[in-house]
Parts: sequence; structure tokens; C-alpha cells
Amino acid sequence: MKTIVVAVDFSNATTGVLAMASRMATAFEAQLRLLHVVEPEPSYTAYGFTPDEFPALHAYQEEAKKRAARKMEELLASVSPGLPNASTEILEGAPLHTLLDYVKEIGADLVVLGSHGHGVIASLLLGSVAEGMVRKAAVPTLIVPAQPE
Repeated sequence: MKTIVVAVDFSNATTGVLAMASRMATAFEAQLRLLHVVEPEPSYTAYGFTPDEFPALHAYQEEAKKRAARKMEELLASVSPGLPNASTEILEGAPLHTLLDYVKEIGADLVVLGSHGHGVIASLLLGSVAEGMVRKAAVPTLIVPAQPE
């Protein structure tokens, strides 16, 4: 095992996911790749609008990317003393498909991500990245349950 992708969303599951992945990377002497996916900015072109007509949404998107970058640097700093070859990546897109593409692109050996424990209805309405990874990933996927707050 050479590369472990850790999908983080900055929720209450992140701490457990990062701890588990760090232990595995240490045990296998694997590279840890922390990944966060930012949802894309809405497109209004189908309705005849341009992003310039919605500057608040564009500003919100840019702020979301900046905050994600700061949080990723904090997470990297928390694991880098023991794992100096750990790195971060922030991508934009639909979380599940972006994660699947990234895993394939870098040739990852394992994916570690959290589960929020949403109910059946929430999973049906919102979807679940964890569930999608279990169904569609071509590499082993470890789901770490979120700790109660």
C-alpha cells in the first residue's frame, strides 16, 4: 500500500477519519493525501443569467475555497510531524465523482472517509458520498463512523 486518500469535509467525522488514516499510513509507510471537494458554483446560464449578475454567490464560493485551504493546512500540520510526505488537495466538483476521479488519477490504494450516520430518508434525499464510494470505488474504501458530538 503506497497511497492513502483521506476525504475530509470538516465535519465531526474528520478527526476520526484523519486519526485512522494517519495510523494506517504510518503502519504501511504510505503517502497520505488529504482531499477536500468544494461544491461548484451554481450555473445560471441555462436561465440566461451570468455569474456577474450574482456577485454574492461568486464571493461566497471564493470565501469557501479560502476557508477550505486554511483548514486543510491546519489538518496537514497536525499529521505532518509523523508523516512528512503527507499532502493536501482541494478540488471543485460533485463530491462523489470528483473523489472517484481523483482516486483513479493518482492510483490510490485505499480511501478513508467518514460516515455521518444520516438516516435512510436523508441518504435518499441528499445522497451519501460514503455509500457511493462503497458501491463505485475500484479500490478498498474504509468508512469511519462519526463520533457523537
